[in-house]
Amino acid sequence: MYKIFLTILLGSALCAELVDGIAIIVKGEAITLHELKKEMTNSNISVADASNVLIRKKLEAVEAKERKLKVSTVDVYDDIKKTAANNGMSVSEFYEAVRADNGMSSEEFKAKTKEKLLAQKLYNAISYSSMAQPHDEEIREYFDMHIKEFEHPNKFNVMIYRAKDKATLEGKISNPMFFSASIKTEEQQLEYNKIPRDLGNFLSSTDINSFSPIIPDGKGNYMSFFVQEKIDIVEVEIDTVKAQISNILMSDKREQVLSDYFARLRGNSEIKTLRLP
Repeated sequence: MYKIFLTILLGSALCAELVDGIAIIVKGEAITLHELKKEMTNSNISVADASNVLIRKKLEAVEAKERKLKVSTVDVYDDIKKTAANNGMSVSEFYEAVRADNGMSSEEFKAKTKEKLLAQKLYNAISYSSMAQPHDEEIREYFDMHIKEFEHPNKFNVMIYRAKDKATLEGKISNPMFFSASIKTEEQQLEYNKIPRDLGNFLSSTDINSFSPIIPDGKGNYMSFFVQEKIDIVEVEIDTVKAQISNILMSDKREQVLSDYFARLRGNSEIKTLRLP
């Protein structure tokens, strides 16, 4: 009798502990206090904003499950390989860069990539049936309003600063007179058409006589570009960026469709807030 009573007490205590750890229940799925606090810290946002982010993610997860959407390991690897190539790295170098930048292991990054691809599949399933392709007038209007964004230098004269320790590089950026023997420098001229497009856009967005944000170099170090000069600004024709503009407009339309969809879904779903941090 004593053993039975003790088992009941322990079970009740465990249930109470589990309930105490739950902040919000979304369609039967729990969001924990720990998840909320982590989102608040990682994104530097309020508890209200963190709640909205996690409720949206939970609704997406439930919706994907109900639609039986899946992502294979091949899909995940292909996406990582493509991202690595866009950054001028091999897959192994890219994993090292991710680990150096935020401490995320390759397995953790694969899980994040799978989550991203699953979300994309869900977004496509929801939005594409509700959207029409942008017409030429829309594309022309966007181009005329954002024409400066499509211009880019033909070449960049840069000084590249590298360091094993990110804090040391941050010290250099905050105080150009700062010296450390651990910081390696290299002067280069980079041609826009001979470097990865992401890097070209990254340098284009960095002001002359300014340091770029710090990024991993793919070899376990950190790097920052000091842009000394931008040479020969190239003005593009609308035909060369038409597909790019179409993608931007479709992305904007898709986000609006998704926001409306999940707002309606949230309004029709059972969501209970038990406690907040």
